[in-house]
Amino acid sequence: MSMIKKIPNGVIYRIKDETVCVEGYGENCIRVRSTRNGSLSDERYTLLEAENLPAQVNISDKSASVTSGILRAEIADRMWDGYCLTFYRNDKVILRTVDEGHYTSRFSHVEGDNYRTRIVFEANAGEHIYGLGQEQQDFFDKKGCTYELKHRNTKSSVPVIYSSLGYGFMWNSPAIGSVEFGNNHTVWSAESVYQADYLVFSGNTPADTMNRYCRLTGFAPEMPAWAAGFWQCKLRYESQDEVLDVARRYKAEGIPVSAIVIDYFHWTEQGNWEFDPDYWPDPKTMCDELRKMGLEPVVSIWPTINPNSRNWRPMSEGNMLVRTENGQYGIFDFYGQQTYVDVTSPQAREYLWQQVKKGYYDYGIKTFWLDEAEPEIRPESYSNLKFHIGNGAQTALAYPYYYAKAFYENLRAEGEEDILLLTRCAYPGSQKFGTAVWNGDIPSTFDALRQSVVSGLSMAMSGIPWWNSDIGGFFFGDTSSEYFRELIVRWFQFGLFCPVMRLHGVRNRESDYKYRHPGIKEPSGGDNELWSFGVRNFPILKAIVEQRGRLRPYILESARNTSRTGEPIMRPMYFDFPDDEICFTLSDQYMFGRDILFAPICKQGATDRNVYLPCGEWVRTSSGEIFAGGERYTVHADIGEYIAFVRKGAEVLKAFPGAV
Repeated sequence: MSMIKKIPNGVIYRIKDETVCVEGYGENCIRVRSTRNGSLSDERYTLLEAENLPAQVNISDKSASVTSGILRAEIADRMWDGYCLTFYRNDKVILRTVDEGHYTSRFSHVEGDNYRTRIVFEANAGEHIYGLGQEQQDFFDKKGCTYELKHRNTKSSVPVIYSSLGYGFMWNSPAIGSVEFGNNHTVWSAESVYQADYLVFSGNTPADTMNRYCRLTGFAPEMPAWAAGFWQCKLRYESQDEVLDVARRYKAEGIPVSAIVIDYFHWTEQGNWEFDPDYWPDPKTMCDELRKMGLEPVVSIWPTINPNSRNWRPMSEGNMLVRTENGQYGIFDFYGQQTYVDVTSPQAREYLWQQVKKGYYDYGIKTFWLDEAEPEIRPESYSNLKFHIGNGAQTALAYPYYYAKAFYENLRAEGEEDILLLTRCAYPGSQKFGTAVWNGDIPSTFDALRQSVVSGLSMAMSGIPWWNSDIGGFFFGDTSSEYFRELIVRWFQFGLFCPVMRLHGVRNRESDYKYRHPGIKEPSGGDNELWSFGVRNFPILKAIVEQRGRLRPYILESARNTSRTGEPIMRPMYFDFPDDEICFTLSDQYMFGRDILFAPICKQGATDRNVYLPCGEWVRTSSGEIFAGGERYTVHADIGEYIAFVRKGAEVLKAFPGAV
């Protein structure tokens, strides 16, 4: 066999032009690193340190193996075309590498010590693959699909998957790349990396496997109590008076609202993190009144900055901004050329926080909406970006992780414990910073609603448990149309059974719309409060928000389970019923916590849909009718009804007036 060396928790294997390390990385987890360079890098990126659990290592004349719990990796010398690495779970093959032409298929030189890298595995017939972050598309099962590994608005590339064969896989690289889950092979690739780096992990159930993943990347903290309620949001409230007027009306209507969000361009300039005093003259008084009404004030942050900002010179001269390898600073054109704060730099994170502290926190703002978290760049020339941690082609996917880290760690340093950050993008480990990710600026359509269900479940199986969407969609919502008025009700029903329930969007302005502040930069869209969607809808939507209030104890208990075990709040059916093959095929119904099954209606005009109930007995929340599990049912729900079931005997059934 080629050169092989035993190391404390694994083996290092050398063949011509390649070094491979296979090692145990905690219980039921094996990490693989491979490089053409002379030595391996110890860079973990966002991965936590390995748990100190010894792996079993065996070396023979023809092979070597590393065993960690129920996982075993065997490396075999094939001489004529390199090596084969095979992974076993409980002695059954789950992954096997394919070497398509020796090392030349794995590494192609880019520059310096960096290579375009691809790792190829055999395809497993009948395997289902889930996760990989979120993207507005219809495929919950990723088998047969190809995806870019890059972020953009509506797309978070979280390179983590769960397989129906009972294992998880994490591609441990923030480099731009792609993945193919073909019927002929599976290929993970990166455009420019020092080494390939991935982990295979497992457990006896999907819940065990998710717990293993969170032990690799971090658990979400406990959710703040207020965050489990209903959030009011729109693009955008233009002034302090407008925010307070909306909050006071909600209070007068008796509608339980937990948060109100102040969206972008409330500032004086991009890169000045502060309220514009012309429209927000007394932020502290505003925050004090909102809290007396029981509302948490939330403020949008953009990490964009340009030379008109007073923070430009110190941040630019201090190398605290995302720079370009070639050319000028402009990488995002929005009211002029912008660049971004380089949140991968510790110095930049501290400087940014000091501005945010003076501009918001000292007035009582403790919750932040971290927008533009990808970051969004135009054109998508990642190799032209220079971050503190490296070139953009090699590191850009980590930006949202460090963006959340900047706020979470500084809020903790200020003594805050109940932290939630609304973010538009994520990366492995983002969950430990209290991120509640949403799926970006999507259209106001039934297609987008259906795809949002897929996005939420995919993020759940990527280790991101706090998730939400803009209720009603973001773009092109015509509040006077029957189409939108039906859509908003069905989306509210979906939002009721999401970890965070938040109304948002830029609604079309009606013909008689009166501008509140003519000439203001970025004027508001049309109205977007519960009373804005028609007389028939108002009592329906109010009842849904009231139901959310009754579910808050259950949601918070589910969130506590998340922080303890890693289990997502919103999760696919197979998570709780892994022995039921049908549950692996269901992408349009899901479990909300351990006891609620929700089946959203995502088709215009529909009042009936098929629902599969797994084993046990299930109680419909609207009627109290008991259904036997293991069967499919056609269930009816008029526009003012939704389709949800609770396990018979579960405590949460008492939260539904129609079921008791």
